[in-house]
Amino acid sequence: MGSSVKNRSGYEGVVVTAPVSVPYERYSPEPAHWWLARVLSDLGKQSGLGADDVDGLCVSSFTLFPDTAAGLTQHFGLTPRWLDHVPTGGASGVITLRRAARAVQSGDASVVACISGDTNHVDSFRAMLTTFSRFSQDASYPYGSGGPNGSFSLMTSRYMDTYGVKREDFGKLCVAQRDNALKYPHAMMKKPLTLDEYMSARLIADPIVLYDCVMPCAGAEGYLVMREEDARAQNLPYAHILSTVERHNSYPDDPVQIRGGWALDKDEFWSMAGIGPGDVDLLQTYDDYPVISAMQMEDLGFCEKGSVSEFIRSNTFTYDGTFPHNTSGGQLSVGQAGAAGGFLGLVEAIRQLTGGAEQNAVPDAQYAAVSGFGIINFDRGLCSGAAILGRT
Repeated sequence: MGSSVKNRSGYEGVVVTAPVSVPYERYSPEPAHWWLARVLSDLGKQSGLGADDVDGLCVSSFTLFPDTAAGLTQHFGLTPRWLDHVPTGGASGVITLRRAARAVQSGDASVVACISGDTNHVDSFRAMLTTFSRFSQDASYPYGSGGPNGSFSLMTSRYMDTYGVKREDFGKLCVAQRDNALKYPHAMMKKPLTLDEYMSARLIADPIVLYDCVMPCAGAEGYLVMREEDARAQNLPYAHILSTVERHNSYPDDPVQIRGGWALDKDEFWSMAGIGPGDVDLLQTYDDYPVISAMQMEDLGFCEKGSVSEFIRSNTFTYDGTFPHNTSGGQLSVGQAGAAGGFLGLVEAIRQLTGGAEQNAVPDAQYAAVSGFGIINFDRGLCSGAAILGRT
């Protein structure tokens, strides 16, 4: 049955525009609602559109509870005719893009604001871990394994043992992202990182060290999806949506996760886009740990499975070098603002293709790939997605 679901309709006539990042803060006394309101306000300022022009709203947030996207409509004074709340964490950027694009394409909405944001109080990250999932409530946190470090320690060890990846390989990705972050004004990490510093960093959960981990913070990200003709009427620079894929609970029989849903849909992904991996000018991966970035590079087809070490050693991954990757610095250097971490790479890709990137702009970028990964239930991430965007 699944093999017959092919030749999906494209996204002709639908575009993405107005990338907005609300500067992150390590801690914030404000609720998630405040951060989401800021990004929505900034979307209006950048696009010149008002509340009456936005008839679709798509939201992703962990700390918005007990509210949802529905509750926000009253807070924000919106009366949308299309609404969605996407609880897919690090895959939420791509998945909200997919939902919003189809809503605009079908005529269910004309302009969809896709927003994501979370707060970070002094103890909110620990509190969130205790109730993140039924697995964490019943089988993880009560026994002292709180948070994703233990899960990713297992995944990273298995990945290294299976494919011969070295800590130096992961370290190179982290160092390159820090170099990129130094050119991105909103990055929270402001100091250069060397490979020696990475290799000698404090151990967190073997083999994961300090610089393999993201820093929780507060912040928000957003963008708009609309018809191409409407973007032109507003004189907004935009990018085309060439291809998207999405999967959940992929390869459930793998004892330890070493591949994701991208591998299941790789051929359709590139066929729909009409380009190949070699045509892409920059890649934005979800990077809560570097092993996941490496996995995405392989499973999306940028290198063969098991050859990521050679691929890493052959490229610089800086915005001005070979194979630009996570050009804002990614979560490892910008920070992880909860569910907004799933938007970070997509918003940066839109910036790169619409002339919004400044010191970290990739020269003459025409195509950007974005991938997401989210919701660590216990031993694996359940949600994955990817998109190809093209310059006008």
